[in-house]
Amino acid sequence: METINGKILAHPLGEQPAVDSMSAIADTFAGRVHVEWDSTAPVTAFGQLPFFIDYLKQAGLFDAWVADCPLAFTSPNAPSTRDVLGTVLLSVLSGHRRYAHITALRCDPVNPPLLGMRKVVSEDAVRRGLAKIDEADGLRWLQNHLDYCTAPLLGEPWILDMDSTVKPLYGHQEGAEIGYNPRKPGRPSHAYHTYFLSNLRLVLRVDVLPGDAYNVSNATDGLWKLLDHLGPARRPALLRGDASWGIERVMARAEHEELPYLFRLRITKNVRRSLERAMRQSEWTDAGQGWQGNETSLRLLGWSRHRRIILLRRKLPRNLAVTDHSKPGQPQITFAEIGPDKELWEYGALVTSLNDEILTLGQL
Repeated sequence: METINGKILAHPLGEQPAVDSMSAIADTFAGRVHVEWDSTAPVTAFGQLPFFIDYLKQAGLFDAWVADCPLAFTSPNAPSTRDVLGTVLLSVLSGHRRYAHITALRCDPVNPPLLGMRKVVSEDAVRRGLAKIDEADGLRWLQNHLDYCTAPLLGEPWILDMDSTVKPLYGHQEGAEIGYNPRKPGRPSHAYHTYFLSNLRLVLRVDVLPGDAYNVSNATDGLWKLLDHLGPARRPALLRGDASWGIERVMARAEHEELPYLFRLRITKNVRRSLERAMRQSEWTDAGQGWQGNETSLRLLGWSRHRRIILLRRKLPRNLAVTDHSKPGQPQITFAEIGPDKELWEYGALVTSLNDEILTLGQL
């Protein structure tokens, strides 16, 4: 008697057709498109674009964005709104940073029809078209579509991250002013103050200001306009930003609005003294990822009251390498050795209104 042992499947697979792993189907505005991969061809940035267009079509995002655009042409020779916005979308997805880069799309006969476009318009046509949009109407149009994508996520507790950066400008652009610009000193720039949903990295608002308005004090109006726009039901559980946001104007308003905040602090003389006193103590708490935390209270210059300060430290390895870039053509590397009777620490400081729990590094 022969016994046959076999694995019994609870859910048989049935008769499934063989699927080629090197091909797929995308449903675009030009119809269903069969996409194949060539493993021997060079990598292209447009390889996944048909599937993103499929997503835009199924979700109705691109059609709604075009339909709500406050742009209307009266000349019979003018391009369509869909062609102008489609050209901008393809340019952004291609990683372009200037209008002149749009010219690289003029020779693409494949992707524009997938978006339902008749043609790729020139960079001048894009400039003229966007210039026809009224600023207030354009901001309202873009904000409504941003809200459509992000508002359903804001019903759960979330963190609002705030960041400021400088973008150097070339040529003649509105708002190009000389301000703080560490990479290109003396170069006109724009100051971008961005507010986005933490972890998901979804942008909720961007305030574009002249380069000489890089200071956060110029961006506080945009922050509170965003929070007023979201309403009490969708407000963040925590405001979080770098040292530039830890100013009296932001913290005092957050305390008045009963919004918890967590900001990095600049290591000023008073903060450094607190760190020196705390380093002599042994009451340090594990904060995760090698960091240790201690707590104190300070009222720094310009502050209206004492606030809770979280001091952080992390021990560094004894063997360190230092790179000197003072000579760009020939960087120098030196090795620093710490003796057995000395310790090397990395440190930082935070200011927060949270007082119900010890902050861990995962919340910073």
